[in-house]
Amino acid sequence: MKIRVVHIIAKLELGGAQEYILYLLEHLDPLRFETFLITGSEGILLPDAEKIRGLNLITIPELKREIRPGKDLMALGKMVAILRRLRRENPRILINTNGSKAGILGRWAGWLAGIPERIHTFHGFGFNDYQNFFVRNLYVLIEWLTARISTRMIFVSRSNMEKARGYGILTGNQGVLIRYGINQERFRKVAIDRAEKRKELGFPSGSPLVGMIACLKPQKSPLDYVRAARLVKTEIPDCQFLLAGDGVLRPQMENLIRELGMEESFRILGWRRDIPEIMKTLDLLVLTSLWEGLPLVFIEALAAGVPIVATRVDGAEEIVEEEVNGSLCAPRDIQDLARKAIYWLQDKNRNKKAESHKLWEYEIELMVKKHEEFYGGFFFPNQFARE
Repeated sequence: MKIRVVHIIAKLELGGAQEYILYLLEHLDPLRFETFLITGSEGILLPDAEKIRGLNLITIPELKREIRPGKDLMALGKMVAILRRLRRENPRILINTNGSKAGILGRWAGWLAGIPERIHTFHGFGFNDYQNFFVRNLYVLIEWLTARISTRMIFVSRSNMEKARGYGILTGNQGVLIRYGINQERFRKVAIDRAEKRKELGFPSGSPLVGMIACLKPQKSPLDYVRAARLVKTEIPDCQFLLAGDGVLRPQMENLIRELGMEESFRILGWRRDIPEIMKTLDLLVLTSLWEGLPLVFIEALAAGVPIVATRVDGAEEIVEEEVNGSLCAPRDIQDLARKAIYWLQDKNRNKKAESHKLWEYEIELMVKKHEEFYGGFFFPNQFARE
């Protein structure tokens, strides 16, 4: 009998966690695993999930990322009913929740449904240093309580694992480190005419081009990117900037771009499905996050040979090596962010440096293999230990 692996996430928007889940569910060994995905009924990646062969996709309209007590209770009830049915059909079942909201509701639904193995993957935390003291500690408490009914926890960065242990969320040997992985060849060997691609995006071919690829939400602090871009322009007047992504902060970004007189050199591209091609056009990747797990876009940039200037948060130091493949600065330090971006843009050997980083730990096949061993070990420890 196969092992049923049920992933739960609130929304399939474009993002590292969502792409990781879909790739994993598509590539788990179909002879050993039966895959399910429970998610909300919205998200740009829903059509991608529908196309995955063998994946049992279950949508719950009430499952949202925002806190809505009425809908949250309805989503919880529906998940309990679904998971009970799946467990009756096959007792070799585990759930793997993702994201703060789905992580809480999903694990409690699994506990109420009698699912034997309740795993959560931390792609970051729902609490952060920028929240109100009471709100932040309430989220920590909820996460701490939910950890008590969790079987194991997966972390994508050592930093997040240490933080969870510091808050008492992670205890004993509950935690396991499984890095994100990507198909690095898609970024390393993408064949494009850089000049033509830049022209398509609306940029001159000869000017330095800086990019940020992120959802426009408070976590990513995209307004800091605009402010730093303005400082870079004072030193490198022909420098151009793009942001691939969309979200709630787009109107504020557009207003700030106008206020700073950056309309001719800064473009917001919206959601894009050609990220490997866009990455190959860049001279530098910037990420201004206030908190993270370990950004998938870092791996993509280094695979494409693009150096990184980013904020020193959570798992960033585990992949960005100072003056080797990029530089880090404190969150919201606009001056330092601009200074380091200028340094890298003026370094003629920047691409060779970025390419020198060893990325074997972030190979997609390794990520899938580690999950297979981890999942299989719950039900067939000796067999999966040998393999």
